[in-house]
Amino acid sequence: MFVSYKWLSEYVDVTGVTAHELAELITKSGIEVEGVEVLNKGISGVVVGHVLECEQHPNADKLNKCLVDLGQGEPVQIICGASNVAKGQKVAVATVGAVLPGNFKIKKAKLRGEESNGMICSLQELGVEGKLVPKEFSEGIYVFPHEVEAGEDALLNLNLDDQILELSLTPNRADCLNMLGVAYEVAAILDREVKFPTIEFQEGSENASDYITVNVEANEDNPLYVAKIVKDVKVGPSPYWMQSRLMAAGIRPISNIVDITNYILLEYGQPLHAFDYDRIGSKEILVRRAKAGEKIVTLDDVERTASEDHLLITNGQEPLALAGVMGGATSEVHADTRNVLIESAYFASGTIRKASKEHGLRSEASARYEKGIDPKRTHEAAERAAQLMAEYAGGTVLQGSVEVNTLTLDPAVVTITLDRINRVIGTELTSETVADIFRRLKFEYSEDNGEFTITVPTRRGDITIEEDIVEEVARLYGYDHLPVTLPAGEQTPGSLTVRQKLRRQIRRYFEGAGLYQATTYSLTSKEKVHRFLNKEERLEPVELLMPMSEDRSVLRLSLVSHLTDVLKYNLHRQVDQLGFYEVGSVFIPSKKGELPNEVERIAGAVTGLWHAHLWQGEKKPVDFYVVKGILDGLFDSIGVDQVEYQAAERNDLHPGRTAHLFVEGDYIGYIGQVHPSTQKELDLQETYVFELSLDKLATLVGEKVDYHPVPRYPSISRDIALVVDKEITAGDIQKIIVAAGGTLLKDVHAFDLYEGEKMEEGKKSIAFSLRYFDPERTLTDDVVVPTHDKVLAAVEEKTGAVLRG
Repeated sequence: MFVSYKWLSEYVDVTGVTAHELAELITKSGIEVEGVEVLNKGISGVVVGHVLECEQHPNADKLNKCLVDLGQGEPVQIICGASNVAKGQKVAVATVGAVLPGNFKIKKAKLRGEESNGMICSLQELGVEGKLVPKEFSEGIYVFPHEVEAGEDALLNLNLDDQILELSLTPNRADCLNMLGVAYEVAAILDREVKFPTIEFQEGSENASDYITVNVEANEDNPLYVAKIVKDVKVGPSPYWMQSRLMAAGIRPISNIVDITNYILLEYGQPLHAFDYDRIGSKEILVRRAKAGEKIVTLDDVERTASEDHLLITNGQEPLALAGVMGGATSEVHADTRNVLIESAYFASGTIRKASKEHGLRSEASARYEKGIDPKRTHEAAERAAQLMAEYAGGTVLQGSVEVNTLTLDPAVVTITLDRINRVIGTELTSETVADIFRRLKFEYSEDNGEFTITVPTRRGDITIEEDIVEEVARLYGYDHLPVTLPAGEQTPGSLTVRQKLRRQIRRYFEGAGLYQATTYSLTSKEKVHRFLNKEERLEPVELLMPMSEDRSVLRLSLVSHLTDVLKYNLHRQVDQLGFYEVGSVFIPSKKGELPNEVERIAGAVTGLWHAHLWQGEKKPVDFYVVKGILDGLFDSIGVDQVEYQAAERNDLHPGRTAHLFVEGDYIGYIGQVHPSTQKELDLQETYVFELSLDKLATLVGEKVDYHPVPRYPSISRDIALVVDKEITAGDIQKIIVAAGGTLLKDVHAFDLYEGEKMEEGKKSIAFSLRYFDPERTLTDDVVVPTHDKVLAAVEEKTGAVLRG
């Protein structure tokens, strides 16, 4: 809501309070003011000029040479390119030395050989947004329609000396979507009175009831409908003071009739609609629900199909307007309109919200109806509009109004005790202080021995319960004045759980390893839900009763499928070096009718180059061992030891580049390359993925850190190359070596594999490096050789391995 400081001052005395000070007070009372815009900020030296002469530039077809009186001294010559400049006009002139928005300074200049001493300005050049400028001045200079004198301050005459407060209203404060509502709020804050517009006009001799009848079939949707008739209007521009207020509020002026309805909308918060009476087509207004498939062409010249849930204003047969949302094109006000029917009505918010949403039409009127308007202002707003049309359109207001009124007004009544108010906000306010706050808010109340009974005004539909009253007292008393207290009871410092610490540690590790975090949907499609799962894991997923789409219809059983979608999205945007991880939940179905088990997993997907030094010609594409190295680093960082990788086959993964991970025989996850056929289907390049159980890792994380002194004695290394059957894995051999090596063997790893032509059929050679170490002494061959021989013997006995010669 944009609030003009000058306009606001007409309803409440803000003397002694600047716009910025008022903004701070309003914010402290509970309504945030996002900012204060000074309309003439950075502008200076703009005066009213009188165009005495205007002729075509001698050397340019599209320029005019004007002699302009600036109110002091001799008239000056100004070259102007506007097509609408003419002799006798009063215009806004930026004099030599003036500054316009954007720090644009005006200097003497020569244009096609003719001297120019200033610039005749358009509203856009004075900082008014182009979409808000009246159509007649949208492509030219602004011409003052009212009486002004040359030399006067043009910004003052254009109301550009105003300041605009931008209120960020929460949905419950619909009462401040109008100037009177803001005035009530400001009056309560400053403890001043609200001044209301005076409504006085002379009615004609004819009765409105002789011209129109009103019938309402949908009384629940429209319990109050008021129609007034104004005859013999002259459609033209509205007065500039009204135009400027509309523009400051973000509404473009159109004509006096339409501008008056918009002005009342801003002033009272009551949406109005002006029908061309002669284009209605009958002497009846009938408000009813639409028939299925009924058509109406709205003011934006779009044909819309209404449903039986939508409310229409009709002439008894044909639709005239989509009630509370937008008028129809057949009965809109034109330049030749002579007689006007003013509609002021109270519509049910739910009906308007449904129509607005389904037609994709959100107007200033519908926004107010949706949040709720004050039904007590419906009659008054119609009278105010009639007054302004009589005054600024020369119309004659017919006697009386024609209305249907089945509205029952039951203001909310809330009872609350002083003790309850003080207990909730932690104060010791007296009855007099609380009563004074209700007086400032203009709430009717009675008090009996510390118990207040408040009758809430209809303009404040947000107040219905005790807590609302407590909030009103607290904010008007001042949040700054509330006492500061510490919570009662024993204070204990907060801390992260083991699971929370683990999650953070995992995230830090992966991001340090170069992976980006992804957060994907917990919902997937039936086609994707079983991706990357083996047969024993292919459970029936949990289906949603009302999915938003088929792509989001079941709960996921794996994280990897969504991470491959993330890779695909980025690859299609020419980003080909990618690594993502996600820590999230999958949903394992339980017994029928019960909620699924939510299990946390860690997953990753990596593709492209892992390492590149193009200047040195070095490139390292992602492969199985890069991703395995990432996981090994993770296990080291969280203290999980002895993770065993076993070759495996999985759905959608490469059969020769996939492994299951075990710790002490317990399965914790998998790693592998996406199968080439799956890669092609998903439109990916060579990609590696992994998925681990966070729940199982959490039970394996070591809580203690073992520290060892720096070795004082050297170690001894031995390398062995063993010829074994191809079916025997390096991991199996390594287990045998570790078991036989005893306490002296500190480290063993495979470093070479040979399966060349010099190796006999069905055999392979695997080389291991063994490191022996004793922290208490220097090892000699006499100590190491027996242990090493024991290792060789164990390997030969259990695998049939022989040393390669």
